[in-house]
Amino acid sequence: MNATIAHAQPDFNQVAPRLRSLDLAGPAGRLEAVVNEGSPAAPFAALVCHPHPLGGGNLHNKVVYHTMKVLNEPRWGFNFPVLRFNFRGAGTSEGIHDGEAESGDVLAALHWLQNEFNRPIILAGFSFGAAMAIAACSSNWQSSPGIRALVALGLPAQNGNRSYQYSSLEHLAVPKIFLSGDHDEFASTQQLAKIVAAAADPKKLALIQGSDHFFTGHLSAMQQQLAAWLKEQLQ
Repeated sequence: MNATIAHAQPDFNQVAPRLRSLDLAGPAGRLEAVVNEGSPAAPFAALVCHPHPLGGGNLHNKVVYHTMKVLNEPRWGFNFPVLRFNFRGAGTSEGIHDGEAESGDVLAALHWLQNEFNRPIILAGFSFGAAMAIAACSSNWQSSPGIRALVALGLPAQNGNRSYQYSSLEHLAVPKIFLSGDHDEFASTQQLAKIVAAAADPKKLALIQGSDHFFTGHLSAMQQQLAAWLKEQLQ
């Protein structure tokens, strides 16, 4: 929990980290996954969860990909190994979409990361992936030292007539950032402010001005906000 980031200047000329394909043992069957290898000396590992599969979300989603790059690429100063996976029923992952049980897929990915790298984990998710990451934290990982920080990108508050509640955030005391566009179609700034106000400290709400739910045209701003927050939290 007290791991720190080295402040040496990154080597911009080094070879890009290797991409490795693998299968995870999920609660509903095999989960398709890839890991972007990081530095062997990286103090943290990371997991990034993708948006709603019924809306086309998968591990190659652009927000998920750009989040991975912040956590993995040396130019951002981190170079962590980063795992991405397809939820049940997405891509070649086995199982059928449920809408809630996918939090178990997140837990399976977290357990794999812990066993593979044996270091604290940065848990990130976009949209549905953020909701499932929070749900996973509310289960047996809530008090675990394995999760060092939580990144909720485009956290949904409402989709049509359905409202999303995140009461477990009241007891989740790891550092958290809620990073969304101020024109997010699935969460108004007022709804997000209410969710964040009810969450346990430490926490931060960061809004990208002019951005929609998918950070269209604002992916670079999202990356910069995320990198700045991570550097503050992981010192």
